[in-house]
Parts: sequence; structure tokens; C-alpha cells
Amino acid sequence: MRPFKTLTLAVLATTFAAASLSAQAREFRLGLITPPQHMWSQEAEAFAETLAERSDGEHSVSVYPAQQLGNEAQMVQQLQTGALDMAFLTIAEISNRVPDFGALYAPYLVDGVDHAARLLQSDAANALLDQLPSGVGMVGMGYGMVGMRQVLSRSPIESVDDMRGQRLRITPFEPIRDFYTATGAAPAPLPLLEVYDALANGQVDAIDMDFDSILILKFHEQADNLLISNHMMFPMVGVVSGRVWNELDEDDQTLIRTAMAEHLDNVITGFQQKDAEQEQEIRALDLNIVEADAAFFSDAIAEWEGIWADKAPSLEALREEAERLREE
Repeated sequence: MRPFKTLTLAVLATTFAAASLSAQAREFRLGLITPPQHMWSQEAEAFAETLAERSDGEHSVSVYPAQQLGNEAQMVQQLQTGALDMAFLTIAEISNRVPDFGALYAPYLVDGVDHAARLLQSDAANALLDQLPSGVGMVGMGYGMVGMRQVLSRSPIESVDDMRGQRLRITPFEPIRDFYTATGAAPAPLPLLEVYDALANGQVDAIDMDFDSILILKFHEQADNLLISNHMMFPMVGVVSGRVWNELDEDDQTLIRTAMAEHLDNVITGFQQKDAEQEQEIRALDLNIVEADAAFFSDAIAEWEGIWADKAPSLEALREEAERLREE
């Protein structure tokens, strides 16, 4: 009977090991608001492939673009409960809950996409991610971004006075709302996928947008005036639900953090590579283009600073780092 007993124990041990491996395997869900053709969505899909490959098929990620799982406020709630595993989020909803992140939207904090990329990959920016677990119950894997912010409008904007009373579409968060309110515009939160129709039917007069989205989503078909201002960067953060993160062992945490960080860096590099080309493409369109710098918005910037200097204590460290990078 001893050989039978030994064999039985061996079979049980093998079965238990297999069950343990199976219990560790995860089918993650990752949500984001951008359409499938957007670089964020494409890199999310690429991250899913990388994680499946590096885990030898143990882990999989299903990507849900275009707000399939809800808007960002709804996805944040799902992340907090563990109903959603991962997301690529604009800093918008994060800054509504952790105001210090609003420092990343300081007008003219950076000079362009290359400067923005270097700042987002700095220790000063990464220090903000340490606030996510306690602030919103998520773990930050790193930053992505889109291009710099511009203003596309149905009627010309040749001075800041022309913005007064304009119903201007924004992503719904306080730093950008406060900036445009200071210009005299009427900020109007609106989901990205509703912007084209809103321009077409006159629901909004202007939009805060980057070159990439203007071209991909063809917003220029409904508004032919462009204020090229490069007045703000627009960061994104890759996150994992804190509840989900705490269920993972150290090896899986390292695997996910490394893989997601690589694809977030790809997003940043991608926008660096395409920004100049997209600006040339924009300038070749039949648009009325006006250039703007910090002096154009001087009063609005001063008002914004008066609001956010105390609300976002990291602003000083980010400004110092941005200046150091500018001088390198």
C-alpha cells in the first residue's frame, strides 16, 4: 500500500500546484475614454499583448476603449472598489480628488512636448504618484500624455477679449476650468466623443484640444479658427486598482509595473515623434491661424496662479524642475 499512498500524495501535490497556478492567473480589464484609433488605446492593446507574452499566457488583459465602462469618474469608482482592474486616465479626474495633481496643468509650465516629456519622467512628477494609494485608492504605474493644448473655434480669436462669453468645451476638471474662466470664456465639460456634433450644431463655440485629436476626429471640419498657444500639457496616468494590486504577489506586481511603464513611455515618445509633423499638417489646412504666447494670457495666468499656488503645493517643485530642464 505504501507505493499507492506515495503515488496518491504525488498526484495530490501536482493537482494542488496546478490549482495554485490557476488561482494566480488573472483576467484583467483596462478602461479608457479614447477611441480605438487613438495612441492611448493602441498602446493599451500592446500592453495587453506584452503582459500575456511575459506571463506565458497566465495573465490576460481585455481593453475597453471609448468609455465602454463609463466616463472617468465612473471608472475611478470602479477602480476603488476593485470592479475595474486597470485604466489609462487623464489627470483630470485625479486632480479633482487629489488637487496637488493640478500643478501639472500650470499654464506655460513647459515649452512643448519634448519639455513636457522630460518633466513627466522626472522625480518631481513621479513623486506625485505616491499620493494615489491614499488619495484615490489606486497605484500609479507612470505617465503618458497627448500633445499640447490649443483652442479651435468657430469664430476667430485674435485677442483674449474674443474669448469672453464663448462656450468652450473642456475636459471636466478644475485646473483647466479655472484657466478658461479667467479668460472670460464659459467652460463646458463634454465627453470627447460628443465634441464633433457639439461643434456642428453650435452647442459649443470652441474647444480645448490637441493637434492629434483635431486631426483624428476631424474637428477642423466644424471649426476653422485655430489659436496655436501650446499653453498646457495634458498628462495621462496608467493606474491599477489598489484592491487588485494588493492581491498580486511581488513578481506579478513587478511584471505589470514594468510592462505598463514601457507602454506609457511609448505613448510619450509617440507624441514627441508626431507633434511637429501634425503641426505642419494642421498648418496646411484651410484654417485661420493665430499664434499666442504667455503674454496673450497674462491676466488669466495670474488669476490661475492665485487660485492654485496654495491648492497644489507640488507646483513649486515642478516649476524648479521645469526650469532646470529648460536650461540643460
